Amino acid sequence: LTFHLLSVTLLVSFGSSMLYGYNLAVVNSPAEHIKAFYNATWSQRYGHGLASGSLTLLYSLTVSIFALGGLVGSLLVGVLVERYGRKGTLSRSALLILLAGGLMSFSRELGSPEMVIIGRSITGLHSGRCCRAVHGPFLMALSPTAHSQGAGEDFISPMATGSVMGNLRGFLGLMPSIFICLGVFFAQVLGLPELLGEDRFWPLFLSVVVVPASLQLLLLHCFPESPRYLLIERNDVCRATEALHRFLGTPNVQDVIEEMKEEQRSLSSVEMVSVWQLLRDRSVRWQTLSVVVVNAGMQLSGIDAIWFYTNTIFENAGIPVSQIPYTTVGTGAIEVVAGLIGCFTIEKLGRRPLIITGFCTMGICSAGITVSLLLQTDLPWMRYVSVVCVVGIIAGFCMGPAGVPFLMTAELFTQSHRPAAYIIGGSLNWFCNFTIGFIFPFLQMSAGAFCYLVFCGVCLLVALYVYLIIPETKNKTFMEISHIFA
Repeated sequence: LTFHLLSVTLLVSFGSSMLYGYNLAVVNSPAEHIKAFYNATWSQRYGHGLASGSLTLLYSLTVSIFALGGLVGSLLVGVLVERYGRKGTLSRSALLILLAGGLMSFSRELGSPEMVIIGRSITGLHSGRCCRAVHGPFLMALSPTAHSQGAGEDFISPMATGSVMGNLRGFLGLMPSIFICLGVFFAQVLGLPELLGEDRFWPLFLSVVVVPASLQLLLLHCFPESPRYLLIERNDVCRATEALHRFLGTPNVQDVIEEMKEEQRSLSSVEMVSVWQLLRDRSVRWQTLSVVVVNAGMQLSGIDAIWFYTNTIFENAGIPVSQIPYTTVGTGAIEVVAGLIGCFTIEKLGRRPLIITGFCTMGICSAGITVSLLLQTDLPWMRYVSVVCVVGIIAGFCMGPAGVPFLMTAELFTQSHRPAAYIIGGSLNWFCNFTIGFIFPFLQMSAGAFCYLVFCGVCLLVALYVYLIIPETKNKTFMEISHIFA
């Protein structure tokens, strides 16, 4: 990695992926304080407090509307990138975070729960835009394509191995998941009672997101636009050449320019497939089904419930209230380590072992939580088994399911089908995220300890599907993968 490529990778991950992770976990620690604020505000307005069910419903909406905003944001990315470019889209998205931070920071002073909910939805809108605009185009697509691909194949396939950057595809592809883990960890640390975990600090806690967004807004102008975007979509050879000089750190980039021009000529003859056409295309039926299974399974695995409601889960498991914040921080640290392990081993182990092992670990640990909750009355030490199982779920997720589905979505399709596949996968991700964030408190109230068996079943079924159906995609071209599916 050259200095400029490493710098822009860190910058966009810091201001995008880490913010996504932070917003996933930031509502966990101040949950009771936010509920108390909602109840007090309702009492001031209408003369009576909220019923328990209504309060749970309002708070669940606050948690889950982040994903609803993300769904809308992901669907708008194509239009924004076409108009403003990758870098311009990131800069304008950072402005959204400043607006959201302002709304949430003044919500208690103005007695407005609506400002919290709107602020959460705007942060989701930002994450939806940036996840689609950054992960693939700004990180993975900075590397030149392989000379060995040939004019008849997909020129921007993530499986390219003949280029300078080919062996870093998996590493760069999982880099965002590392920063998501870091974002979750920072939210857990700042939520400690000694920092921003007190009642008077929760508006500030929610609005800390303006710091990385401001940093990205200021520093992003120091870097050029994506070379591939400049040449292929803007036909600006001069700026693309300058950008390649900086990103690759070498004065001789003519070979890369020629590759991109060949890619441009190839893409000009490619007709993009719509979502409806992709769903009806029998030739890629199993690939499409695989994208649906792994992306929906990633969110329905229960990881969002763990991130959104960690403190509640530990409280129900019998962990003393005073120890819960520190236990949560410990799980976050292990989460970061697990993400790093996945990031540095994906090119050696491959995609399939990581995702199968991750889902199996999550399924077994979800069942373990159910058993520990049922037995903790007779065996008090089982509460610590619950903690171990939560750690296992998070570690299993970060080692594989956190990032591999995004890589596999790109690797299973040619360029003509890939945008539609990303829309399907991304929409399912955000919709399932919203679903789990909204219904988990009610599922927990109705099913008790058995609610985790739902997640156990999902994880094991996804692992079985990947084992039986999806081939290893590392270092394989689309034609090789398609032949295996056939």
